[in-house]
Amino acid sequence: MFSIPENWNELTLKEKQEARINSWALAPIEFASPEAEQGYRKRTQMLKDVIQLKKPERVPVIPWWGIYPAEYGGITVQEAMYDYEKLGDAWKKFNADFVPDGLVSAALIGPGKAFDLLDVKNYHWPGHGTPADTSYQCVEGEYMAADDYDALIVDPSNYFMRTYLPRVLGAMGPWQMLAPWTDIIELPFVGLTLIPAGIPPVQQAFKTFLEAGQAIMEWISAVGPIDGASIAGLGLPSTIGAFTKAPFDTLGDTLRGTRGIMLDMYRQPDKLIAAMERLVPIAIEMGVRGATSGDNPLVFMPLHKGADGFMSNQDFEKFYWPTLKAVLLGLIEAGTVPYLFAEGGYNQRLDTIVDSDIPAGHVVWMFDHTDMKEVKKKLGGWACFGGNVPGSLMKAGTPQEIESYVKQLIDDVAQDGGYILANGAVLDDATPENVHAMIEAGKKYGVY
Repeated sequence: MFSIPENWNELTLKEKQEARINSWALAPIEFASPEAEQGYRKRTQMLKDVIQLKKPERVPVIPWWGIYPAEYGGITVQEAMYDYEKLGDAWKKFNADFVPDGLVSAALIGPGKAFDLLDVKNYHWPGHGTPADTSYQCVEGEYMAADDYDALIVDPSNYFMRTYLPRVLGAMGPWQMLAPWTDIIELPFVGLTLIPAGIPPVQQAFKTFLEAGQAIMEWISAVGPIDGASIAGLGLPSTIGAFTKAPFDTLGDTLRGTRGIMLDMYRQPDKLIAAMERLVPIAIEMGVRGATSGDNPLVFMPLHKGADGFMSNQDFEKFYWPTLKAVLLGLIEAGTVPYLFAEGGYNQRLDTIVDSDIPAGHVVWMFDHTDMKEVKKKLGGWACFGGNVPGSLMKAGTPQEIESYVKQLIDDVAQDGGYILANGAVLDDATPENVHAMIEAGKKYGVY
């Protein structure tokens, strides 16, 4: 855990960031060898340099991986989610064979047993709605009703526990009978408030919840050593210290759904904006808490619905950007580093996201289908950026095409530092030869 200094509130933003990065980079890890320790310190220094817009020793190579390590390791994704020995063998092999500059974490493959117990409704996963060798899939739906905004705005935690979660977790359905915890304010009324907790279906729901918690502990007890082996043995730092979301995406992904939130933009825009503003401090706290407990300053934020074509620039500036910007500023104020993954194209958004209120050298932007020369022109000297190697090329291209693409990309945008080499979209499918080609080309041509 990151230890907050006593004079924390007196530190500048740069000093806060420096404290968190140094704590992460100098973590007291029991490395398997001096070479592993040297590799870890070297990689964290490269990341620190690019975040702070300096020229590192070379371009860090940190691809985005989804389920491909399972295929590479000869197992199905379903096996990875339920058989932790197979999960460990596959992910340790992947890290050891390719040695990127960031850990490919086994924690990104979720605990299937817990999902079974909870009876998750808003996702399908391997063997439960999707084939055993494929990724999970969101099941779009309006799990938050159009007239639920007031309830969400008044008390988000109460809304999630007593309304949203009973709709998306079948085992938690009886929780809708619970009274709000905020009813427990005077001794004579405690008994009346807790009557629903004695109803058999509610008790069964809590029992199942505890069983899911035990399944989670079994999973994390396995995942921790799997990742730890690659950190200590190979010197690969974790590049995801915490997770949070843009408020628009929190609402649009799994609460209102795509159709619901698009209608809300026109039918009840004020409610939508008020709800997003209510979610800002929650999103900030989530990111900061994770970064502090994990002693890792990088807060991963996938941006799902801000891409070109999803909404106009005018709507982006009205609905998406203001609350995302507020979350970024809150994370930066706490010394963390937002690590944004701009899925899709952001060619029309570049002028907006280069915001003068956001200090230079405090955010990482990773891009998918965005013109990287324009990214360099707009973000160069203001924010670290990366991404763009096409996923289609990683599967259907040749090693020679990959090498040529990576070399050109580095020549075009990496010359001044502040750049990370990565693929554009999370890769669930590739060929080993192309993976090697991307990583080796990055290390070969990315030297300053």
